[in-house]
Amino acid sequence: MGTSQVTDASTGSHRHSARSLARMPTASGAILRLAAARVRDAGQNVEALLKVNDLAALVLDDRAARVGAEAQIRFLVAVSKALKDDLLGFHLAQDVDLRLAGRLYYAVASAARLGEGLERLQRYCQVTNKAVQITYSNSEECSITIAYSGVSRHLDRHQIEFIMTLLLGMCRSLTGRQLIPSRVSFAHHRKGEASPMRHFFGTEIEYDGWSDKLAFDASVHELPLVSADAYLSELMQESCEEILARRASNTSALRTSVENILAPMLPHAKTQSREVARRLGLSDRTFARRLAAEGTTYGEILDKLRHELAMTYLGERDLQISQIAWLLGFHEVSALTHACRRWNGKTPRAVRASLIAT
Repeated sequence: MGTSQVTDASTGSHRHSARSLARMPTASGAILRLAAARVRDAGQNVEALLKVNDLAALVLDDRAARVGAEAQIRFLVAVSKALKDDLLGFHLAQDVDLRLAGRLYYAVASAARLGEGLERLQRYCQVTNKAVQITYSNSEECSITIAYSGVSRHLDRHQIEFIMTLLLGMCRSLTGRQLIPSRVSFAHHRKGEASPMRHFFGTEIEYDGWSDKLAFDASVHELPLVSADAYLSELMQESCEEILARRASNTSALRTSVENILAPMLPHAKTQSREVARRLGLSDRTFARRLAAEGTTYGEILDKLRHELAMTYLGERDLQISQIAWLLGFHEVSALTHACRRWNGKTPRAVRASLIAT
């Protein structure tokens, strides 16, 4: 088993090498602790789940300990399966006390208006999770777009649903209004409308979208916040700026950037390397050269991405094999069958049977 992805912030002692931690984006672990509490409440062994996912149990008791952002995502997947809760992130976000976000929450909540608070959220979101990048835009509409840096977006479903649900709940709480988004989109797949989420967001939800986004009417930018506090506002901004200055910025590996661009393109059968290179602002030749410098090729990244997504989709009973082929960007089911035999030595149905049996 690999090294545990947690560090004790108070002592500086590492469960893995300092060099490894420096490369990994980290998170505060707040979502992980909420999920762990659910496991314990259900009478299950949370320590065993942590160990399987390379996490040390001390993270549950030491709130100063940060965890690997990818390890947190994988832990949420494991908890979802253990609790048989396919909407784990959504459910966790509905029960959370917004103040658990600490400085980030107070920096946003003390602003005078919602738009100002969301601009601070964009700047300071990495105080909580260095893998999460939030972009706030106020033009024809107000939109909040979430992107991942340094971790692969396609691995996640629960954390992003937690974040999006929490964001809307926060906007409603801070303005004292039952805000309804004009648009909600997620980059991952879900079959059906996931009615509890549809009810909460109050509008249709687009899955398999190009981005993870909440959009509102432009007028919400000027909505006053019920918790505005000029003194606290200045204090929290100074505190967050100090934290940002102390932390080295996180630059994601090219491979992860490619995966995060490519994943939402697959259901649209857009898998050309030229398009990915264009979105990265690179020429075809430079793109191939930089991938070679990292010891990989575009074809290898595409194949690995499809393999990982296939294993996720085949574990879902309600997805037909033909739908999975489409989601992975294959034109024919036979192409998926051929790929599965190469990856696992089995047909898609045989892989599904083994996944569901475990």
